[in-house]
Amino acid sequence: MTTETPPTAPIPATPAPAAAPVSASPRRTADPAPRRGGGALALAILISLAALGAAGYTAWTVWTMRQDVGAANGLRGQVDTLQGTVDGLRDDNANLRRRVSDADGVNRSAREEMLGVSERTKNLEDAVANLSERSLSGHDAMLLDEAESLLRMAKERFALFGDASGALSAYDLADSTLAAVNDSAFAAVRQSLKAERDALAAVAPSARASDLAALADLRAQIPTLPLKDLDAPTAATETRGFWQRAGDALGSIVKVSHDDGTPLGLADDRLARELAALDVAHAEAAVLAYDDVGRAAALKRVDATLAARFNPNSPTVRAARVRIAALLASQAKGAAPKLGAAMNELHNLRSVHALQPGPAAAPAHAESVAHPASASTAAPKATP
Repeated sequence: MTTETPPTAPIPATPAPAAAPVSASPRRTADPAPRRGGGALALAILISLAALGAAGYTAWTVWTMRQDVGAANGLRGQVDTLQGTVDGLRDDNANLRRRVSDADGVNRSAREEMLGVSERTKNLEDAVANLSERSLSGHDAMLLDEAESLLRMAKERFALFGDASGALSAYDLADSTLAAVNDSAFAAVRQSLKAERDALAAVAPSARASDLAALADLRAQIPTLPLKDLDAPTAATETRGFWQRAGDALGSIVKVSHDDGTPLGLADDRLARELAALDVAHAEAAVLAYDDVGRAAALKRVDATLAARFNPNSPTVRAARVRIAALLASQAKGAAPKLGAAMNELHNLRSVHALQPGPAAAPAHAESVAHPASASTAAPKATP
């Protein structure tokens, strides 16, 4: 800022006072010449006053101008100071702008990094979900394989050996295995399995196993049972009369017996044990074949043989006949259940599920996510 100095007005020259005329004689005081000298003096005084006024005005104007120049110089200094302050503020503003720009770059890179991390997290969650689905499907497949194997084992064991107790245990294990499967589509298999299990339980496997054990024990005991004629005990000290001795002598030559017309009556008494054992074995086979009629007929033949050919007074024979009566009254009766429907249904369901397309497991490429923030991580630091 520059201040123009106003031009200084020219100072008028002060006229020199005119010399007073020397009076020639004191006598001519009343002449008009002295009067003109007084007017000149007054005029000179006036001119002097005017010159003094002009000089004062000029001095005042110069002083005022000097004051204005001093004020202008002070203003110029203040303007220069303000200019320096403005320049410093401009530099600070430029620094702040650079810092804000650097902060924006850092924020942008942080935002891009966060977006990249979010994308990778999403891909990781998808991968974990796919892995969980595969684990669940593998878990279900393993359980279904185990259940199908147990059902097949129960069917074959029942068909080959008639082992209803073992088949029932296998069905219980298969039911508990299917209960652990997460897929609800296999719930219908459990209903079919329960129906077959109830059919197995209806034939009383425990009682049937007990009957088989009793028949095996009876078959092993029959060879030791005493017969009626040959194995009857005779007292060594018994005294025999004449007619008894005569009957023994004639009996060694001719023997008279009663023939009831049955094949057993025609056979030798020693074959009774073998025939009774065969009938017991027939009863065992009938129990295994779930043939209630054949079992009852075989047991009745065994009881008739014991009554006709064995010693009725022997406690072992009486105990054997009591056991046969208990076997005839046993609750282990009923036709053989039909097994295999649950296994076939499970196999068909698994085949249908195998044909259905499973969920495509998209691999998670966490490292393939575009990460543009990596190029801006080296942003320049803000200039302090």
